[in-house]
Amino acid sequence: MLREPLIQISTTAPYAWPHDVSFSPLTTALVIIDMQRDFLSVGGYLSSQGYSLIRFQCLIPRLASLLSIFRLAGFPIYHTREGHAPHMATISSRERFRSAINGAQIGTPGPLGRLLIRGERGHDIIPELHPLPNEPVIDKPGRGAFAHTDLEAMLRCRGVKNLVVCGVTADACVSSTVREASDRGFDVLVVGDGVESVNDELKKWSLEAIKVEGGLFGVIGEMKDVVDAVESWHRLRRGR
Repeated sequence: MLREPLIQISTTAPYAWPHDVSFSPLTTALVIIDMQRDFLSVGGYLSSQGYSLIRFQCLIPRLASLLSIFRLAGFPIYHTREGHAPHMATISSRERFRSAINGAQIGTPGPLGRLLIRGERGHDIIPELHPLPNEPVIDKPGRGAFAHTDLEAMLRCRGVKNLVVCGVTADACVSSTVREASDRGFDVLVVGDGVESVNDELKKWSLEAIKVEGGLFGVIGEMKDVVDAVESWHRLRRGR
């Protein structure tokens, strides 16, 4: 039996990733966090709070390119969406209060439908990154993608132990998901230029926090190096 090519990204910080040189479609998955209309389009949750969407819209073509190469090489891909069922039974009183004072109360009507409610137009993933039929979509009621979802079971069933994470926002749903993944033993790479926040400071310190103490929650890498690794694996595998 032929062994899988050994690929490791040496430029990630604070350590070369994955730590055990186990990068392949058998062990590694791409997780795209919350690239939904509510976070990326005018009239959605972020827009309703007065945030500029320019920096988020600039992220879309970069992630479309990343998604394309992962698909071409046959890596497993998972998409997440934050939102609640129409009955809103998963929204705590604190969350109702918080979102109301923040100017974008969850469940209120807007141009994209009720904010962060499943089935509404705003809840769906943007067309540029829309999942293929074989790419699972994880609907989560909170920030982290593991809490109250089947994501961990899906990953374990595939034998996945390494995660490449990108999407929005670095300080909220990306950060929460990465911390949850770390506690479950996954080796996580966050694509530094594949995530965004509402401002530079939030993004900067969210990424710094992941790297503390020798990579307490994971490593940070650049999209070019991730793409190079996927392309190298695909090229080596096809050459056999």
